[in-house]
Amino acid sequence: MQFNRCGKSGLMLPAISLGLWHNFGHVDKPETNRSIMHAAFDAGITHFDLANNYGPPPGSAEENFGRILKQDFQSYRDEMIISTKAGYLMWPGPYGDFGSRKYLLGSLDQSLKRMGLDYVDIFYHHRPDPDTPLEETMMALVQAVRTGKSLYAGISNYTASQTKAAAKILNEFGTPCLIHQPKYSMLVREPEEALLDTLENKGIGCIAFSPLAQGLLTSKYQHSIPKDSRAAKSHGFLQKQAITPDLLKKIGSLHSLATGRNQSLAQMALAWVLKDPRVTSVLVGVSSVKQLSDNLLALQNTEFDTDELNKINEILNRS
Repeated sequence: MQFNRCGKSGLMLPAISLGLWHNFGHVDKPETNRSIMHAAFDAGITHFDLANNYGPPPGSAEENFGRILKQDFQSYRDEMIISTKAGYLMWPGPYGDFGSRKYLLGSLDQSLKRMGLDYVDIFYHHRPDPDTPLEETMMALVQAVRTGKSLYAGISNYTASQTKAAAKILNEFGTPCLIHQPKYSMLVREPEEALLDTLENKGIGCIAFSPLAQGLLTSKYQHSIPKDSRAAKSHGFLQKQAITPDLLKKIGSLHSLATGRNQSLAQMALAWVLKDPRVTSVLVGVSSVKQLSDNLLALQNTEFDTDELNKINEILNRS
């Protein structure tokens, strides 16, 4: 496994981290979850990324992760980076969503209980709150670190300007922003506009989620929508209508380019995100050990020549 320094911190993260956004809920098979965790850790993936609402149902990914952690990984806790988040709807009423101090600290306590942990390594605010003062949200992260319930503070889905403001507050209180988790892939390029430069300037690490665009950047959707795919499920964010003929044409062209690199499309897509030195790690969510093993092969070739990069941009209709 390749390890990269997270911003200007002392923390190193694996180039590929395991995300439990999908496939670790109560609707999934426990033994599959367990085998994936074992295979990931054995391959050098030390970072496991969760959030309070991961499942489905919400909270179930943390519960399942905590059960496997207790059974098999207790003696390895100091070799693991475990992160969780709060910011999206978790429970009814005005205190179970967005960014209030009440919600964030209450959610962190619940997450620790579900996972059977005394602390997490990284606690994120999952998304900006347009109504709660940023100072209140950031001070909740400061308190989480000061009380030892989290070792580091992070943010997710913040714009470049929001990131600058959040980092300034956290720095003032001696709790630097360790990491930002944006959505970033060949199909989602917004972080390139200003965010990645901001993270580099502020010494903040970057871990990309959905680097495979929830499976679109794989050969899975090249010809049709498989019955066991995310797009075929009633739950989740990837729906059938998102897979247009134009998108399928682009995916087919990218697949051909990947074949010329002796990679699968998924491997090339992961390598493409990791080619940028500002990216510390990419999060992969997998439904099988085979899928995980295939993704890990991306690390064998993360170099792109100018012609390849130009061709990718041409396929995606980008300048």
